Amino acid sequence: MSHYPAPWSEVSLRDAVSPDEWQARVDLAACYRLAAHYRMSDQIYTHISARVPGTETILLNPYGTLYDEVRASWLVKVDLDGNILQDPTGLGINRAGFVIHSALHHAREDAGCVMHTHTRAGIAVAAQAHGLLPLSQHAMRFYESIGYHDYEGIALDLAERERLVRDLGPHHALILRNHGLLTVGRTVREAFERMYYLEMACQIQIDALAGGTKPHLPPAEVARKVAGQFENPGRTPVADRDWPALMRLLARQHADFAT
Repeated sequence: MSHYPAPWSEVSLRDAVSPDEWQARVDLAACYRLAAHYRMSDQIYTHISARVPGTETILLNPYGTLYDEVRASWLVKVDLDGNILQDPTGLGINRAGFVIHSALHHAREDAGCVMHTHTRAGIAVAAQAHGLLPLSQHAMRFYESIGYHDYEGIALDLAERERLVRDLGPHHALILRNHGLLTVGRTVREAFERMYYLEMACQIQIDALAGGTKPHLPPAEVARKVAGQFENPGRTPVADRDWPALMRLLARQHADFAT
């Protein structure tokens, strides 16, 4: 038995919130577990947020839980002004996370979920002057559709929110220089899928450049074609296939995320 048991382990909000909010909580908790599974966490830091459907409130991880232990009932509900509305663990939220996430949820109606990471590969690419290169199919997915935001220090200044929104622009992915990666999705699944492939693109780039030989870059028209193929709304509806498969993975390994 752990010497540090979570006193809120038995807390359950399933019957205390609307069905829509509960589903948002389950999906978001699943995303935290998936980020841990794919090694995209940074101890108790970085965040994934989701909008409570039909409201101006968002859900965030409590400031003191690891990604691989987050549960649906533990998530903190906060409004876009930073007021905590529901905090089952009593741990509150990381203000830096609120500044980044609230900015995008407020500015983008399509921001159902915002995912931000501090991975080694993501920060490494964010520290490279040329940014993300179209070295792989994964990277070409983001060709001409990714923003860049210069580092301003730990995100505690509310004034930075305007610049975050500006630098993301119409895109769904953002590289925060010297800091990390960020993706936006209408759903939790969309934000996770984009982050998974952006993270993979960064890992591939670091590996490809580590050999010291000149990398091969495809023609711009090919990279542009690939980006368009991924954005084609007629593409096979993989959301009906990949997210259920990932939920089965979690059910086998971390069934308590949905509690």
